[in-house]
Amino acid sequence: MAVCFQVAQFNASSCLCQTFTTYLVLPILYSAMLPIGLSGNLLSLWVFMAKISTKTATHIYLINLGISNLILCLTMPFNAAYYALSTSWPASGLMCQLAIYVLTPVLHNNIAGGMFILTWLALSRFATLVQQNYGHRPSRCTKVLPDIVLSRLQKTPFALAICAGTWAIVALGIVPTVVVYATMETNRVDNNSEQACYSVPVEVGGSGSQAFAIVGITMFFLCLVLVLSAYMAVIRHINRTKINRVISDRQRVCTRVCRNILVIQIVLVICLLPYHIYKAIFIAMAQDDSQSGDLLAECHRFSMHIEIKNVLLCLAVLRCSTDPIIYFLLDKTFKRYACGLFRESFNTRESQSSRTMNEFGQLNQYDSGTMKHEAISQSKDSKTEQTSHRFNHEVE
Repeated sequence: MAVCFQVAQFNASSCLCQTFTTYLVLPILYSAMLPIGLSGNLLSLWVFMAKISTKTATHIYLINLGISNLILCLTMPFNAAYYALSTSWPASGLMCQLAIYVLTPVLHNNIAGGMFILTWLALSRFATLVQQNYGHRPSRCTKVLPDIVLSRLQKTPFALAICAGTWAIVALGIVPTVVVYATMETNRVDNNSEQACYSVPVEVGGSGSQAFAIVGITMFFLCLVLVLSAYMAVIRHINRTKINRVISDRQRVCTRVCRNILVIQIVLVICLLPYHIYKAIFIAMAQDDSQSGDLLAECHRFSMHIEIKNVLLCLAVLRCSTDPIIYFLLDKTFKRYACGLFRESFNTRESQSSRTMNEFGQLNQYDSGTMKHEAISQSKDSKTEQTSHRFNHEVE
């Protein structure tokens, strides 16, 4: 059942209607994703930063991707609160202002930054693998990109520089988003304290923020094409490796790498692609002046479209919780440390359990000696030995 939160100063067509998907399902999903994302990304950062002494370019990209994911995880409780309670937040209230000035710019720009880092990671893996020549048949991709580009993609200083540049772009992207979206387009919300925070100006935005969104969508598709092209080139190169070499161990490694790349591609396509496609359609509908609102309608015409957009945004944020799985697949060093950590935790519990059992056994031995001493004073030696033997057998 749709719930419409309406204000007297606004006509009915400016009222956004919510269903249980927005005020119940989305808060539950964000709340469930939070512990998974936090634990996985904190573990990943701990392994890459504290346990790996010699860091390659891949490790640098994964560290920065983990930081990006951790920032996304920190937005999850605010997202859950926004969808569950924003219809009761006044537009001029502190919580609504935080959602407009902080949550929205950080969330969307950080999704873009994570995609940039994933692109550099894919190109780095691509450069590492395609430079391997098998059967004197180098990959055709080495003819497209010169060796100096392929070699620099694998260098740690270049990875540090490119990640620093990516974060600078993300920071610079937040500034115009806040200026245009928060202070110019949503001022209708700020000036009307009786309107709910969950409203058309906040959810739809204006021409300025929509233009920034179009730029972001274009950059996303460019990055996605680069990522998919790089991984497809790697798969083709590995398949040629299988043909030109008959070593079974090499073939097993190639099969595992192909499977891992396929998993990465599926995660990217499922989590990020639907949101960006629908966001482009949503912006096109919002900019179409021919779709005039019906003033007699109970709900704004974009109410359902906004809910779909928010559900797909949740799916895009879900990627930050799945990235630790990608780390586990990409880096054998991370896999070794992560598995070792779990084994250490398991062994610690086993050790504590064994120590407890030993203490219990020592206590029983003490009680056994006491009972034996009392039996000696009260009965014959032969009967006492039989009692002690039977007791020790029961303890064991």
